[in-house]
Amino acid sequence: MQLSKRLAAELFGTFWLVLGGCGSAVLAANFAGPVHGLGIGFVGVSLAFGLTVLTMAYAIGHISGCHLNPAVSVGLTVAGRFPARDLLPYIVAQVVGAVLGAAVLALIASGKPGFELVASGFASTGYGERSPGHYSLAAAFICEAVMTGFFLFVILGATDKRAPAGFAPVAIGLCLTLIHLVSIPVTNTSVNPARSTGPALFVGGAAVDQLWLFWVAPIIGAVVAGMLYPLIAESRSGTAQKLALD
Repeated sequence: MQLSKRLAAELFGTFWLVLGGCGSAVLAANFAGPVHGLGIGFVGVSLAFGLTVLTMAYAIGHISGCHLNPAVSVGLTVAGRFPARDLLPYIVAQVVGAVLGAAVLALIASGKPGFELVASGFASTGYGERSPGHYSLAAAFICEAVMTGFFLFVILGATDKRAPAGFAPVAIGLCLTLIHLVSIPVTNTSVNPARSTGPALFVGGAAVDQLWLFWVAPIIGAVVAGMLYPLIAESRSGTAQKLALD
């Protein structure tokens, strides 16, 4: 598949992740409506993020590999599943898709009278005072690194040639749902630098100042998982099993 088409798929998929996942948090998490209690809450938001990845994995997995996440692309490169020459273009496409998704979400959310984008937090991630549970920088860093590491580990395992065929999107989507159920109170859940970048650019201020953590920690976690999985999954002959995603 041509690189331009794969990049378009990554842009489109990351757009969907931000619009669907962050959109559920901004528009529906606390929605009361005409009947009390119609908001989906943080459990619903967790499921929404998982569903965005699951649906896109089936839609574009055969085109681009459906990374939708710079940390995933880095981890797959470290694990030998993705060519290093395509890493930077993928990351750029993912960030652009996330920013465009956040832009469309901002336009939709602003259609409600009284909506204040910055005051709402706009599903941005953070630590300290910007953490939903006021967790410290250290706690946020550990959470993001560990959760991203396990996410990448599940991705590598689910897409291994020896894994049951056709079920990878389900495992990956459910893994992301579980990650959100655990980590929304800590950081509002990133495990994805692009996902954090899109909303942060619209909120500005502290959201941008804290953005470094949501690049560094997920990438560290993904790098560790990218090195660890081939060691654990090594075949008897000593050769790691690899799945070419390019």
